[in-house]
Amino acid sequence: MVTGSENLLGEFMGTLVLIVFGCGVCANMSLTKSKGQGGGWICIAAGWGFAVTLGVFTATTLGAPQGDLNPAVTLAKMLAGIYSFSQFITTALVQLLGAMAGAAVVWLAYLPHWQATKDPAVKLGVFATAPAIRNTWANFLCEAIATFFLMFIIWMIFSQPVGNLVPGYGPYIVGVLIWALGLSLGGPTGYAINPARDLGPRLAHAILPIAGKGSSDWGYALIPVAAPLCGALAAYLVAACCGVL
Repeated sequence: MVTGSENLLGEFMGTLVLIVFGCGVCANMSLTKSKGQGGGWICIAAGWGFAVTLGVFTATTLGAPQGDLNPAVTLAKMLAGIYSFSQFITTALVQLLGAMAGAAVVWLAYLPHWQATKDPAVKLGVFATAPAIRNTWANFLCEAIATFFLMFIIWMIFSQPVGNLVPGYGPYIVGVLIWALGLSLGGPTGYAINPARDLGPRLAHAILPIAGKGSSDWGYALIPVAAPLCGALAAYLVAACCGVL
């Protein structure tokens, strides 16, 4: 079972790095007069994949043995006995705070571009996800499916027979997984697949004095929190039924 305050420091800083590079690529691709403006979805999916790899290495180096960066992943691992319930709550809270801090860094890095960007929806899109077609149950289902495959494939990667996975190679494969999920299942909702990734930056958007910002779209905000948790729960149940756990 995970123990020690180092886990919380690692999860905080790892999630901060995740959001700096993840929300950062969204800012680069979408904000007016950014040199990357118009780069498109392939760049965004790749950027998030790299962001996860870098975040995991940061978290584990600073003492988080799991490097989750994601309350949905932490929930599934709690069910598998890696965390206690209280550890799940504190870890998820630290991940949320790290995500908020990372979003604030992105705001500062692109400070002149918020005023230059006129569309409030584009500004919100740097921080939080939104569906391409707004349909509550379809959006929930997509996020749950994407998170199911995130967690299920993580179980498959790290449950390899001893010796099959080269030590230190895991974060690279998880980065490829995030990249693949974005390319394959990211279109309908922007693939939050992580409650902290969406809620933390959304809270930062609401709090920060972003020039010309509009609504933080709280009417949608429950879906990218609840659906990933349900998807991770389903992944745990299927992996357990398959005898992996």
